Amino acid sequence: MSILHIVNKSPYEKNSLDTAVGFVKNGDTVLLIEDAVYAAAKGGSVAAKLDGLDVSVLGSDLAARGIAEDRLIDGVSVVDYSGFVDLVEAKDSTQSWL
Repeated sequence: MSILHIVNKSPYEKNSLDTAVGFVKNGDTVLLIEDAVYAAAKGGSVAAKLDGLDVSVLGSDLAARGIAEDRLIDGVSVVDYSGFVDLVEAKDSTQSWL
């Protein structure tokens, strides 16, 4: 059973990302939205927590925070709202980490 883990809080303010990563299994995807997109920035102190995981970020949230796609760590996929829906449909369930 695969899960889409949706994280929306900044990893520099809340521990939502840490909690989510602790539950990620093979076949799961982590989707970073809102302030959680900061976790995927190169050079950030939390970027290493995403190593080896299937990670996507919402492109409109990157743009709203002035983060260019070329500043993301390797392997992170950028999705639009349609891609968000595709991720939801592709997984057996979703879990939002607030």
